[in-house]
Amino acid sequence: MEDADALKNNKKKRRVNLKESSSKSIPETDIAVGVGDIEDFSPQETLTFRASLLQWYYDNQRVLPWRKNQSKKEEEDDVGQEREARAYAVWVSEVMLQQTRVAAVIDYYNRWMEKWPTVHHLARASQDEVNEMWAGLGYYRRARFLLEGAKIIVAGGDFPKSVSTLRSIRGIGDYTAGAIASIAFKEAMPVVDGNVIRVIARLKLISANPKESATVKSFWKLAGQLVDPCRPGDFNQALMELGATLCTPLSPSCSACPVSSQCSALAVSRTCESVQVTDYPTKVEKPRQRSDFSAVCVVEISEGPETQEGAHSKNNKFLLVKRPEEGLLAGLWEFPSVILDGEADLATRRKAMDQYLKKSFKLDAKKNFCITLRENVGEYVHVFSHIRLRMYVELVVLHLKGGVNLLNKKEDKEKITWKLVDGKSIQNMGLTSGVRKVYNMIQKFKQSRPLTNSKIKRKRS
Repeated sequence: MEDADALKNNKKKRRVNLKESSSKSIPETDIAVGVGDIEDFSPQETLTFRASLLQWYYDNQRVLPWRKNQSKKEEEDDVGQEREARAYAVWVSEVMLQQTRVAAVIDYYNRWMEKWPTVHHLARASQDEVNEMWAGLGYYRRARFLLEGAKIIVAGGDFPKSVSTLRSIRGIGDYTAGAIASIAFKEAMPVVDGNVIRVIARLKLISANPKESATVKSFWKLAGQLVDPCRPGDFNQALMELGATLCTPLSPSCSACPVSSQCSALAVSRTCESVQVTDYPTKVEKPRQRSDFSAVCVVEISEGPETQEGAHSKNNKFLLVKRPEEGLLAGLWEFPSVILDGEADLATRRKAMDQYLKKSFKLDAKKNFCITLRENVGEYVHVFSHIRLRMYVELVVLHLKGGVNLLNKKEDKEKITWKLVDGKSIQNMGLTSGVRKVYNMIQKFKQSRPLTNSKIKRKRS
């Protein structure tokens, strides 16, 4: 990360060449015909916008670990491995920043780059290592795609340098490809994210549904007209910075905006009381979240005596299962769980869980284990972007007849991946926030139930 003094010195160097950079326009032939009522930016609007925005950015940008500005000499020397290193840094940061706030990403990014400083280091990592590093950021498919992409890039020999070649890497879409190509390799390509859509919608007073494909194409076209061909990376970062810091969704700082004189939404709001800058872009109702229900069973395998002491032994092992390699939270570890048809009472949930344990692990209370402890712990609602998952959590401590070797004898073992971990190991694992919450519920429950008050259940069903 550049320190404050270095950043200030860099800003001074940048002013000298700013006019030259911003005065170079994209050829008229590259400006496409407008779609519907959305008008193109005129060449003069484009030049004015570039100059104002870039100067503001060099004076006010946030110092972030993945952000690097360059003097003219540094640009001339920036070739080969240096550009590929920056491309990797941009890739990691942009993927982390999807659906995640900057403040939450910084520590994750620094830890990630310390462990895997290059794409070659990342390509040698395992999925479990990557998941552990990613734990808490959510949207775990992003981490999966990063690792898969790193392996593909290393196998190919060179880091893709253009939008078209970057798009061939699974998990890299139009936005991420544009960010990498423009910032690391100086390809004059736009980027369009929520911040950019908000800025352009207000500049052009666009009321069309921002989610519709035709409107999205218009935003990409307009962003392409604006991008500075000499400094595309800095310009794209500046446009996103403007949306993130000043042109915010609910409380825009129009008085501090460097391009407020070109903002149609601001101009109209000053003459029409019924119009506000925050009316743009048009608010689109989010799809209603689906409600799902699951029974989650924290299974502890007791290797101690079939007594109260055994039920609370620190030597007990937790049973974890790996989710399928496709779908929600693919390939991540969790406690045994069963999706329910809807809200269910305790008896129904336990019946479903018993059937799962019997089918998946051949665990049969009548034949090969005793339940030392079984308690209902509580409920927890975990919210995904499109799902509200209500989890009914219970704790079961089992004493296996024949020890843990019983689990190893299960037939069709390849259909489910599982492992036993002790308490210390599970605390250090990269678990999802939902699984971590369930584990913490169990620990709090145990602390609230002293050994002397524990109810030991000897029943075998």
